[in-house]
Amino acid sequence: MHTSDSIVIIPTYNEKENMEKIVRAVFSLEKCFHILVIDDGSPDGTADIVKRLMRDEFADRLFLVERTGKLGLGTAYIAGFKWALERDYEYIFEMDADFSHNPNDLPRLYAACHDEGADVSVGSRYITGVNVVNWPMGRVLMSYFASKYVRFVTGISVNDTTAGFVCYRRRVLKTLEFDKIRFKGYAFQIEMKYTAYRIGFKIKEVSVVFVNRKEGTSKMSGGIFSEALFGVMRLRLDGWFRKYPKIKN
Repeated sequence: MHTSDSIVIIPTYNEKENMEKIVRAVFSLEKCFHILVIDDGSPDGTADIVKRLMRDEFADRLFLVERTGKLGLGTAYIAGFKWALERDYEYIFEMDADFSHNPNDLPRLYAACHDEGADVSVGSRYITGVNVVNWPMGRVLMSYFASKYVRFVTGISVNDTTAGFVCYRRRVLKTLEFDKIRFKGYAFQIEMKYTAYRIGFKIKEVSVVFVNRKEGTSKMSGGIFSEALFGVMRLRLDGWFRKYPKIKN
């Protein structure tokens, strides 16, 4: 029986090229992590690959939630957070399936929370310059300046506010009111960090290198960034009037 205090939530849609490789990469780490895949009805058979791996090798540490249709990144993660909170996981991670987030960095995000006292650790592309490989320059600039814009508007002291490679301590997710998280796309990542920051949780950035996917197709679009940019103003206004919850242990 492989017990673990940590679960990695991986939302998927058409990730058959990467699925088995990312699962094996996480399970090859010295620290034991569990994986929860949230699949939004991938027509390419992504979920079937996960089921085979669960059945044949990883029944006690690989789990799957299947949803019908593309319901949004934010709702996938919230479904995963609720699943994890119903169990005994203390450290709950967000990670992409496409190797843009290096599984070898998971122990570093874990250490930032487990050993260094952070409530949220963020795999950051922008602590030491711009650590992005194989991205078109336009997308690099868009992402970089989006994070600068978020910092300017909200006052949050996080360099990479749109990052999707994150570790949350259990108490953070117990405290956040999921029904008040309004964004579903990449603005969801900003909203989660901003809300944790306003409640008073300690956020620590861990420098990582982000590598553009080699296989499969990107889900990024201009609409995702426009949601993030306009949503930030809404978050800032909320920050003036909303009553944030007290931290739960």
